[in-house]
Amino acid sequence: MREIFIEKNEALRRVAIKENGRLLECRIEEETNEPSVGEIYRGVVKNIVPAIKSAFVDIGYEKNAYMYLGEEINGYVKKGQEVLVEIIKEELNSKGAKVFPFINIPGRYVVLCNKDAEISFSQKIKNKEFKINTAKELQGLIPIGVKIRTQGENVSLDLVKQEILDLYKEYEAIEKEFKFSIKPKKLYGDSSIVSKILRDCVNDNTSTIFVDSEEDYNTVEKYMNRKEDMKAKLQLYDGHRNLFDYYGIEREILALRNPNVHLQCGGSLVIEHTEAMYVIDVNSGKNTKASNMENTAFITNSEAASEIARQIRLRNLSGIIIIDFIDMIHENHKEKIIELLEKGFRGDKNKTVIYKPTELNLVQIARKRNGKTIYEYMEEPCKVCGGHGKKLKMSYITLLIHNEILKKDAESVVKDIYIEINSLYKEAIEEDLFTFLKDIEALDKNIYLNFVQEVEYFKVEPLIFHSQIENLKGYKVTLDNL
Repeated sequence: MREIFIEKNEALRRVAIKENGRLLECRIEEETNEPSVGEIYRGVVKNIVPAIKSAFVDIGYEKNAYMYLGEEINGYVKKGQEVLVEIIKEELNSKGAKVFPFINIPGRYVVLCNKDAEISFSQKIKNKEFKINTAKELQGLIPIGVKIRTQGENVSLDLVKQEILDLYKEYEAIEKEFKFSIKPKKLYGDSSIVSKILRDCVNDNTSTIFVDSEEDYNTVEKYMNRKEDMKAKLQLYDGHRNLFDYYGIEREILALRNPNVHLQCGGSLVIEHTEAMYVIDVNSGKNTKASNMENTAFITNSEAASEIARQIRLRNLSGIIIIDFIDMIHENHKEKIIELLEKGFRGDKNKTVIYKPTELNLVQIARKRNGKTIYEYMEEPCKVCGGHGKKLKMSYITLLIHNEILKKDAESVVKDIYIEINSLYKEAIEEDLFTFLKDIEALDKNIYLNFVQEVEYFKVEPLIFHSQIENLKGYKVTLDNL
């Protein structure tokens, strides 16, 4: 069964998806002033560079977006032209967002597209009779294209029609604002990750949706009431601790920083990032149960294939991914490994292509980028090692410390708290102690703060006895420090 957890913090919203008790996906949304995938903009073409077949489009941000001029677009755009575009890739380093001059308006059952006026179907829909009858019923309903999503096969045609008409009203509003606006600006975009999750990730196997804010509870309830196929139980979590911390999800997310992943069979994975790609190495390790090397390799590779798909989705890895499986001789074993990989990506909303093993038994995966990796939300360059290493972001450290303080308070209200934190964060914290205390919700407590090199991240301890407080009084944060 599937469970969905939606946690809302001040500037961050996180969603975790579990399948049969195992964490499958983690999506994060933070408040940023950057364009996001799926948003629609009124843009102006500022420059065309034929050498790289690209047009650069002002959409209202410091960095111009870029549009690849393929055969279907070449000649369609000119310098100075006003264009209606959709973000298909977010900004990355110095490169602006990538846009496309045709837009999609997604719903739970259908997607509208103004590229043509055709009626098409998800590749997962195989029922020919359903396709013929549905296409006949929808013909001429609206003057732009309609694609029936997988979930559209499981509900009544009346519900599908109603969603098409509702989405077309949104499309007309976008077109109207595009015509009457005079500057580059955003015209459309999902208000939060919650609507995307409800649209794309709630399926027939979803048993419960947990939320920890009344705002999200009302949003989810309102959406579910309009969709007859959504039968999941909606539960408002009002516990003292954070939602992710209470259900053990925080610990699992933090473990994703580790490049080493242990397998139950005794083998392991090593996940590394190079400038050009991700590389995943499979090791047999302590797996010595099989009778020969071929069987050992097959058993380890089988478990590794399923876990690799899970880790790629969890960490949201994209681009080129190379997997170095343990060498196998039998072709049927190699085919089985590819099948397990493909199975692991079923239901994944990122387009993923898995190629056959090379002569060196390497498996290549190409996965479309959709949003940031988990590392980009959690980590930042470490100044101590000249930017070559990574450390947890200050914002993430404060979130974890806040979780620990909530845990201590849940056991018994504590007024005095000792926090030991890695000295890497000393400068950032001392620059604005007030904000640090506010973020960990400790303005009403006595905080004793000590920076040390030995601790990996931090340590939080309640001070119960007077002798403890007396011994640590030199570390107390006072008003003079703020």
